[in-house]
Amino acid sequence: MSLDAVLSRISEIRSQIDTLQSGTATTSSAATAASSADSSSAFAAALAATGTGTTATSTAAPATSVDAGQGTVATGSGATGDDVVADAKKYLGVPYVFGGTTTSGMDCSGLVQTVFKDLGVTMPRVVPDQAKMGTEVGSLADAQPGDLIIPKGEGHVVIYVGDGKVLHAPHPGKDVRIVDNWYKDSDIATIRRIVPSAQDAAATKATAATAATSAAGSATDLQTAALMSLLQSGSAA
Repeated sequence: MSLDAVLSRISEIRSQIDTLQSGTATTSSAATAASSADSSSAFAAALAATGTGTTATSTAAPATSVDAGQGTVATGSGATGDDVVADAKKYLGVPYVFGGTTTSGMDCSGLVQTVFKDLGVTMPRVVPDQAKMGTEVGSLADAQPGDLIIPKGEGHVVIYVGDGKVLHAPHPGKDVRIVDNWYKDSDIATIRRIVPSAQDAAATKATAATAATSAAGSATDLQTAALMSLLQSGSAA
């Protein structure tokens, strides 16, 4: 293979790598398809020569729905448990009104539905349905800000705000307020996490950043291996 041919092939491979890294595929013409086939062959040959062929593995992607679901957190809105607490605090002082969902008055489940609606997450209206949404948290010790605590009987719901405190709409004659949590684990039917906790969201971002760095490194390794293989074949020609 002549030096010109090697340089031409290198240019093709670089173009192919740029296409893969940008997440776009160009298959509009037979010439492009032929170029892709040549480049793929070069990559395969390079991997075989360097013994770096591996089987890709993947993990289940998190739910991306903005609707609260059963057994999964809603990640599509980008909201976290801290956002739930911050939004709920906007309603402090709103009077309790049975069936209410506005600043003129709201009940406990109306408050919960309204807060999540503000954040772009669809939640059912009544406590028994809300108690089925999201993922279950094992105990109060594991609760994070933004989690919902539903007592046995499912007649009430409160929002955990952290530091042993909850925010809720108590009952007629009272308004939305933050108080010390009075529930014990033995009093609780379920604790539900509807959106990721701030801690979980931060961990997910860190994992994604690490994966992106690793992918970039792998692409560079593939490019180097392919170029070396072509240069070696050109020297032997």
